[in-house]
Amino acid sequence: MVLTLHDRITDRVQRPDYQHWRSQVTATRGCAAPIRLSGAWQLHDRHTNTVLAHLGGEVMVPCGNRRASVCQACSDRYAADAFHLLRAGLAGGTKDVPTSVADKPRVFATLTAPSFGAVHNRPTTRSGKARPCTGCGQFHHPDDPRIGGPVGEYDYVGAVLWQAHAGTLWHRFTIALRRHLAHAVGLTAREFGDHARLSYAKVAEYQRRGLVHFHAVIRLDGPEGATDPAPPWATTDLLDEAIRGATRAVTITTCHPDGLVLELQWGRQVDVRAIRSDQADSAALAGYVAKYATKGTGARDTPDRPIRSQLDIDHLPVSAHHRRMVQTAWDLGDLDHYADLNLRKWAHMLGFRGHFLTKSQHYSTTFKRIRDDRRAYRATEALTCLDLTAADVVVVNHWTYTGSGHANDAERELAAAIAERLRAQRKREHTEEEPA
Repeated sequence: MVLTLHDRITDRVQRPDYQHWRSQVTATRGCAAPIRLSGAWQLHDRHTNTVLAHLGGEVMVPCGNRRASVCQACSDRYAADAFHLLRAGLAGGTKDVPTSVADKPRVFATLTAPSFGAVHNRPTTRSGKARPCTGCGQFHHPDDPRIGGPVGEYDYVGAVLWQAHAGTLWHRFTIALRRHLAHAVGLTAREFGDHARLSYAKVAEYQRRGLVHFHAVIRLDGPEGATDPAPPWATTDLLDEAIRGATRAVTITTCHPDGLVLELQWGRQVDVRAIRSDQADSAALAGYVAKYATKGTGARDTPDRPIRSQLDIDHLPVSAHHRRMVQTAWDLGDLDHYADLNLRKWAHMLGFRGHFLTKSQHYSTTFKRIRDDRRAYRATEALTCLDLTAADVVVVNHWTYTGSGHANDAERELAAAIAERLRAQRKREHTEEEPA
């Protein structure tokens, strides 16, 4: 007799250990691929070494993957952390960032990749009405798989090499931006740090053509960072002009495999918008930018894990365009000239080697502090239930890795249902908390 998925789910729910399993999955927010650990946690009296509390056995901890295509539950947590990190630098009032940051010159800038050949697209009017594709002249459905793919000849080598250097291009852009700001107010690049500091947080977003955009919140501070007032000459207009000038000034020189020189630059489309100094605008922008930190490659079927062999590429269920980008990165990675780019490791990311969310040191808080604060809160909550304080106890952890993921498709379906229920509950609570 062949059991259906429904039969297997029913069987799992009826087992004696189901409630315990369910509580563990709920604690991970319905993680799709939890890490299973075996061991024990104990609280010892700091003075007598007496065991005050004990938890042993097998536990689950979240996988922590930021990509929604891998784990929606952990992706939601990452997005929430990213939101708080971004919002703290925009509006202040939390994470030791003063509210005065909202009064400083701030812009939301988008830097794009250049063109490596015409691609199918779906342009729209300001009202959202679709216009014909600029490449083929046809109207494309939003889900048309041709969108992002080339209309004719396409420089795949150039596209992958640009992608591989995008992080370096951003680094050089920030250096050029400081120089442009300094020269605009009569300072040398070396003197700029004595008068002002450039603070930013940026997120990479893949386009349908498989190349990244960078969305960045850029702020001008005093030399000490967020707590220091911006200098009198710092204005939003000055920042806007300097950003546009810096994007035009940055170039990285490399070459094609045949030795032909390749100049890597930003695309011509650079968007810079001033950020208003109000809480609602800052929260909305933080949410808008944070969502990009949890996206994958934009090629919806492109793998979220590294390519291990040519066989992996041959069996990828992706569009011909994205397969070609993966293949190009894989092939270039086999050439000594590009060894330092480590392209085979990043072939699944279409050559992009950077982090999806990065920030300058003084923009706001860090992911580590946000997570440490959450752990400290949970620890204090647990100690309060036992009528203890951190000064009274020593925490002893001893855990061993035993595996990852759920045991079968029935458990995966049940975990997905738990994740969806918790997600809907959080959304409902968030809606109720919003002012009318």
